[in-house]
Amino acid sequence: MSEKVYPREMHTAEHLLSGTIGRMFGCGRPVTTHLERKKSKVDFDFRNVGRNLTPEETDAVEQAVNEQIAERLEVTFETVSRAAAAAEFDLSHLPVEAAEVAELRVVRIGDCDRCLCIGEHVANTAEISPLRIISTDYDPESGRLRIRFKLEPSV
Repeated sequence: MSEKVYPREMHTAEHLLSGTIGRMFGCGRPVTTHLERKKSKVDFDFRNVGRNLTPEETDAVEQAVNEQIAERLEVTFETVSRAAAAAEFDLSHLPVEAAEVAELRVVRIGDCDRCLCIGEHVANTAEISPLRIISTDYDPESGRLRIRFKLEPSV
């Protein structure tokens, strides 16, 4: 069985979106992501907020992410010990394959995002087209906020 390869630009944009949502609303990393070339979606545990984003909040998130993209931020990687990773990150969402791994990879996008990740990323945010949030939905039963987004075509 082959491993899914996520579009590098979309994956890196997801990191920026996730970091922005986490900082603005204190909800942490997404609980699920579904990344595709044309459009993607991420789900956050949003019980701490308990509602959908307002149109103004959606615009503010989109603007913040696009400002980060425009900053031409370098994307870097480092390897840290499992103990160091556990001190900084929630390891509960690691894939099963990483259960026994002694060292983990940290991806950093400027000062905007820092998280554990094994995926492919761009080298610089200048490679990413502007992000547009298509829709947001909050499910009060599960407490999850779903954000659908896409990258605008390059000019």
